[in-house]
Amino acid sequence: MFQTVDPKSLTENVFSLIGDQWMLITAGNQEKCNTMTASWGGLGVLWGKNVAMCVIRPQRYTFPFVEEQDTFTLSFFDEDRRKDLAFCGAKSGRDVDKIKECGFTVVASEEGTPYFEEARLVLVCRKLYWQDLDPSHFLDGGEIDAKHYPGKDYHRMFIGEIVEVLRRV
Repeated sequence: MFQTVDPKSLTENVFSLIGDQWMLITAGNQEKCNTMTASWGGLGVLWGKNVAMCVIRPQRYTFPFVEEQDTFTLSFFDEDRRKDLAFCGAKSGRDVDKIKECGFTVVASEEGTPYFEEARLVLVCRKLYWQDLDPSHFLDGGEIDAKHYPGKDYHRMFIGEIVEVLRRV
């Protein structure tokens, strides 16, 4: 069971939450959705709104789900689901039903956006902005491009207003 909480009540370290603990980016609807593991992203305030930022490579199966919907969720789990998060990061939804394999239960927010009953924290986000990363804007002399984009498959950044925060009780 989840309780809606104010985003300002979150006490988690966002660097650890995203970079160390990972998250699932999910979009679609309760009947048909896809999810992927991510460890890159951010939380903050932009345009006077509480926002979340995530990045997705265009070849990821989750990409068109996020593209086609107005909303997406970021779900965070307890450490005992680490193996499932690793699985969702290593396998494509094109090839395997990751949700079924991990034993996740899809539920929907008031917005109709899918997330997982097993999560401990869920951010429901309404898309505000997207932009493809442009390698000509890297200012580090080419190190980021060489290290993270040898295939020139640049991420698309999505910024979403956090419209609901759900915490498992």
